[in-house]
Amino acid sequence: MKKEEPSRDDNRVLEVAMMAGHILLENGAEISRVEETMERMCGHFGVESENFFVLSNGIFTTGSREQGGPGGQFAKVQHIPVKGAQLDKVVAVNQLSREVVEGRYSIEQAQERLEQIRRMPGKSFRTQILASGVACACFCYLFGGSLRDSGVAFASGFLLYVFLLRLGTRHMSRITKNICGGALVTLICILCHRLGLGENLSRMIIGSIMPLVPGVAFTNGIRDMADGDYISGAVRLLDAILVFLCIAIGVGVMFIIYHRVFGGILL
Repeated sequence: MKKEEPSRDDNRVLEVAMMAGHILLENGAEISRVEETMERMCGHFGVESENFFVLSNGIFTTGSREQGGPGGQFAKVQHIPVKGAQLDKVVAVNQLSREVVEGRYSIEQAQERLEQIRRMPGKSFRTQILASGVACACFCYLFGGSLRDSGVAFASGFLLYVFLLRLGTRHMSRITKNICGGALVTLICILCHRLGLGENLSRMIIGSIMPLVPGVAFTNGIRDMADGDYISGAVRLLDAILVFLCIAIGVGVMFIIYHRVFGGILL
């Protein structure tokens, strides 16, 4: 792809930068990475980009041509709902921004590539449920579970993602989905423990709930606060803590029900 001269259309440049920021932010990138990518792309095409204000669920942008160049002012606000992470899209946008700075893309080509990245499909249903089962089994084993415990965790994680993808996405709020997910894996592990299929109930449950744990959101929240983005960091941490609380409620409710029905449980 041959090198082309940067476009002089300020609004087009800023729109493309916001599209890149939108894709990054909705797919789990930290605030500093979003701002850096937008500034890098705008700077290459000759647009001043000091006025980006990025929150965990929104981007505020103003910009203008450098002194002496054509072009006017630009201002735009975009709301970006909080959703799950797709890190392959984050990697693709980061690579694109580096290639833009190297002069390998015109603004039109960059916009076309961003549209392609936005339309990148997620993992298939089979891949997701298989990965969930394998991850649960591995975590259970890492936390000290036996091979039998890991087998139960695999089955529990497998069924958990079948539930989340087939029922939870369409018919439940995020809070209800996490509570029900925690309750479901606890129920499966208790039944398997009662049937003698597993040895250590607590480790089976810990391994099985790992697909529900918002590790990326929690880590990015801490990183945002470390970078001085206190509002965005606090929002992400609060969102992650709410998920932790919902999981704990689901697990606790199932233990309470079991205790009332059977009078106790061996951990």
